[in-house]
Amino acid sequence: MNEQNPERLTLTVAEVQKALGLSKSTVLNMIHEGRIRSVRAGSKRLLIPKSALAEFLGGTAKPAGVA
Repeated sequence: MNEQNPERLTLTVAEVQKALGLSKSTVLNMIHEGRIRSVRAGSKRLLIPKSALAEFLGGTAKPAGVA
């Protein structure tokens, strides 16, 4: 990573929503169901690792409820 222009490793819910062409509530539901991994930053902010979005798009994410 370049110190002057560091590459972010995460996306916001709004960025994922825009990238997938889905509504905010749909993205939040997918996170809640475990279809897209996320991390909580603080008490309210959800961040989605870019790797989690790649897993979801590549079909390697486990379906909700599967261990």
